[in-house]
Amino acid sequence: MTASEPWTVGVLIVDDDPLVRTGLVMMLGGAPDIRVVAQAGDGTQVLPLVDRHAPDVVLMDIRMPVMDGLAATEALRARPGAPEVIVLTTFDADDHVLRALRAGAAGFLLKDTPPDEIVTAVRQVAQGYPVLSPAVTRRLIARVADSGRDRRRTRAGDRLALLNDREREVAVALGHGRSNAEIAALLYLSVPTVKTHVSGILTKLGLNNRVQIALLVHDAGLLDDQE
Repeated sequence: MTASEPWTVGVLIVDDDPLVRTGLVMMLGGAPDIRVVAQAGDGTQVLPLVDRHAPDVVLMDIRMPVMDGLAATEALRARPGAPEVIVLTTFDADDHVLRALRAGAAGFLLKDTPPDEIVTAVRQVAQGYPVLSPAVTRRLIARVADSGRDRRRTRAGDRLALLNDREREVAVALGHGRSNAEIAALLYLSVPTVKTHVSGILTKLGLNNRVQIALLVHDAGLLDDQE
């Protein structure tokens, strides 16, 4: 691609249903800035296809034979420079989505999401923004299983202790699903300063995106007194 050519978002579609894959190809094919670089019918094909085609975004189904989308997401996001992952799911798979988010997925889409919203979500994730609304973020966080809560709380608290006071305030605001602009207004900061704090938090905690920060804040119990 030359400097004069517009940047296009490369997408890998992973779903065991050929009809779903065909539908997604048609949905994305109408967008001039998006191109489907490859398709896979099982999670075992993901890593080789990513190596071959270097997509920017992977649309990942959860339920697939041999290797499901959760295992494939964990394997993919453990690698440096991995593409962003959007999980394709239904609302009855919330616990699975949480596992995918903890592995570093940038968000999720329902399979019946309108085509224009799927296109927008792909663009958004390619630019580094998760595709979870504040309401959905909080709904998913609330579904974290009760088992091991005390252990998770201690571990999360220890990790958040690495942050300074301002970073901690920003992290808690992210836990409430607030945007950068909302955090800036709440804490009397500029939006660029908020972005700097978010980047610093991600670096200090070794996380991939703001959704993982929100999950960590929830695990630490920092939202309990503010519900």
